[in-house]
Parts: sequence; structure tokens; C-alpha cells
Amino acid sequence: MIEWTEQEAMKRAIEPGKTVLYAHTPLCGTCQLAKKMLTVVEAALPELEIGMVDLNYAPDLARTYEIASVPCLLVLHEGKVDKQIYAFQSVNYLYDELK
Repeated sequence: MIEWTEQEAMKRAIEPGKTVLYAHTPLCGTCQLAKKMLTVVEAALPELEIGMVDLNYAPDLARTYEIASVPCLLVLHEGKVDKQIYAFQSVNYLYDELK
């Protein structure tokens, strides 16, 4: 996963096609576990790029996409939210949601 700035995340979110964005904060224990799960999913889906953004430095992104808590996984199509996932149930669940 690649860490994006808020500006890069906002720019990528409106690009054509699917954008997957993982919103986190560095001191969140659940976020660390979710990141490990997403790393496995990303390895299983090599064509999928998942961008990460630290919400401590992305208040406009949090407001725009109404992110209620972290961790949050956004699946966007041309700037519109297709899925907003807060419960990272399992690697299999995430794989099925992102394939």
C-alpha cells in the first residue's frame, strides 16, 4: 500500500475507474490490524492498488466522504462512494468485497 497525501487521495478519488482508499490513524491498534489484512488482500489481487491516507492530515477528505471513524475502507468510482467499510471482518471478507 502506498501512503497518499490528502491532495493526492482527493485527486485519485475522482479519476475514472475504481479507487480503493484506506483511511487510518497511526496510533489506532485496530487500524494496524486492518492494514495487515489489506496487505494480504493486495498480494492476492496484484492488479488492485490500495492507497492509504492518515486522517490526522486529511480533514477535508474525512468531511467530503463523511468518514465516521477509523479504520475505514472506501471503494470509489469517479468520486462517488460505492462501498464504505468499517468492519474489517476477515481477509476473505475483504477479498470478496474488493475483487
